Amino acid sequence: MLDSTFPPRFADALAQADGPARWTALRALLRPSDPFDLHRALFTAAWADHDTAEFGPAPAWSPTDEELTASRMGPLLAEGSFAELHRRSVAEPERWWRYVLDELQITFRTPPDRMLDADGGAEAAAWLPGAKLNIAESCFAGRDPDEAAVIVQGPGGPLTTITRGQLHRRASRVARALHAQGFLPGDAIAGCMPMTASSVEIYLGVVLAGCVFVSIADSFSADEIATRLRISGARAIVTQDVIVRGARSLPLFDRVVAAQAPAAIVLSGTGGPLSVTLRDGDCTWEDFQALGSDELVEPVIVGPDATTNILFSSGTTGEPKAIPWTQVTPIKAAGDAIAHQDVRPGDVVAWPTNLGWMMGPWLIYAALLNGASIALFEGAPHGPDFCRFVRDARVTMLGVVPSLVRAWRTDGATDGVDWSSVRCFSSTGEASGFDDYLWLMSRVPNYRPVVEYCGGTEIGGGYICGSVAQPQAPATFSTPAFGCDFAVLDDTGAPTTLGELALIAPMLGSSSRLLNRDHHTVYFAGMPPGPSGQTLRRHGDQMERLPGGFLRAHGRADDTMNLGGIKVSSAEIERVVAGLDGITECAAIAVAPPGGGPSELVLCVVGGGLDPDDLRGSAQQAIRSGLNPLFKVARVRLIEQLPRTASGKVMRRILRRAEETP
Repeated sequence: MLDSTFPPRFADALAQADGPARWTALRALLRPSDPFDLHRALFTAAWADHDTAEFGPAPAWSPTDEELTASRMGPLLAEGSFAELHRRSVAEPERWWRYVLDELQITFRTPPDRMLDADGGAEAAAWLPGAKLNIAESCFAGRDPDEAAVIVQGPGGPLTTITRGQLHRRASRVARALHAQGFLPGDAIAGCMPMTASSVEIYLGVVLAGCVFVSIADSFSADEIATRLRISGARAIVTQDVIVRGARSLPLFDRVVAAQAPAAIVLSGTGGPLSVTLRDGDCTWEDFQALGSDELVEPVIVGPDATTNILFSSGTTGEPKAIPWTQVTPIKAAGDAIAHQDVRPGDVVAWPTNLGWMMGPWLIYAALLNGASIALFEGAPHGPDFCRFVRDARVTMLGVVPSLVRAWRTDGATDGVDWSSVRCFSSTGEASGFDDYLWLMSRVPNYRPVVEYCGGTEIGGGYICGSVAQPQAPATFSTPAFGCDFAVLDDTGAPTTLGELALIAPMLGSSSRLLNRDHHTVYFAGMPPGPSGQTLRRHGDQMERLPGGFLRAHGRADDTMNLGGIKVSSAEIERVVAGLDGITECAAIAVAPPGGGPSELVLCVVGGGLDPDDLRGSAQQAIRSGLNPLFKVARVRLIEQLPRTASGKVMRRILRRAEETP
């Protein structure tokens, strides 16, 4: 097995008897500073005799007995294998979710009668019936007020720690100020600003007050902000005057005004005086805070189905689905962090994200309900400043999206940075690539696992994941999420190894209503029964079962795309492009690049006298100004006509297949 091209220090490791022993020995010898080509070549050499057809992809990381024992799942693994524990979590929801509630120290003013009431059927299942609580209270109650809650740093600034007691007082001030302004429990308060320490206290303050936080991404155009304000019925909005990105200052309040937003509470994006003129009825963050006090607020106590957050997820029409998160949804997010990301009390959790997307609220609850702290870098995460922040904040769980990993790898952002505090990575939002994620694992001595995490806003977390308690192969999943299961079906509804994934209801945390759609029609109508007669819930992802229990995602089965970690419908893209000169018809599709990785946006256009390069530029400008500047047009493909069904529906799957065929 020894290849003379490898340095002599790897000779003994390469001489081991089999792939697992060889790779375990090599991991211990490889250093993050070694060229990645060497890491990749040694991985290939170690697993040269591995039969992927029988055993599935070769793992780049496997837990030791000591790591298994120390994990959150360690005590349960004494009762059975990981697969058996998962089966029990689905078959015995009372037992699994009771365990999660105890681990999270959830505070109930009135305990639930039981975990699940499914007497009315799986679609109408009720979780924690009879309970009374405010989920934000559990972020503070019974916790040490002096422990770290948020570790924050701006570009070039100092590392600052906000204790749990300080965060509780600041969130209480927000709640009291909302009450002083006359807002009542159930009122919707929108948030459109970057993920900062202030946004965390605002989010928790809104929930403590019994109000509903409306999640709006700060990258949205005025039209997209207006749509979400209208659907949610928001009575106020919290925002910033500008967003600072390096030397640039990007307007935000101006877009909020253009969206005809209700009364705004406006923070300074620079830390200095506001750079905008407020409207009548608007107020500064300082004036708003003066209405409250640091005295701890008595949280508004409600039932488990009360809405805490309205988030948006695009469907296959132009208007996004409005998805309510309840008091129960955060328990799903934090429970996933136990079983999969192994977030422990005292940990430090970082995930560059935004409260406009589900991973923002997920980060708050997954950290604080588990007794961990949130690490926030108030700046762009793509460069070495963020990578040094991960080191200095002693981050233990680092969340990523694949495009961010690719940027770090391409630009050398992690060079010379010690990430030995990182115990695991987790990835969501896009399809990942093997080389990028083997590289990411190698950034920590002896490698660290990447826990792949795929789910949805309407689920409150993941349905398919990795876990630190299992071997992890780059760019693959290793288990359904605890407490849920799914079926992979072909076009006839029969089980298959590669097909459309359907969730098996009920699942704690998953939505039971939509604000602007019929929930039954969207998720349940027309679904076949499961392999054992279960009620199936439509989700729309294509999934492949691999040997060895691994799984691989193949993107969306419907017309919703995932671009840069953001879900968007084809219709939304096509709407802003359709008015460009010369375009007769247009279909937007997301295409997986060769070798895997994040999806690329391709426009298939029917029209005369068009130049693809010129059209790409004008389409990019239209999308930037009319939808979202984060969506990048990879290329424009000119075609004679769009393929359609007999009923006139565009068959985007045919376009995707033609684009992906060499």
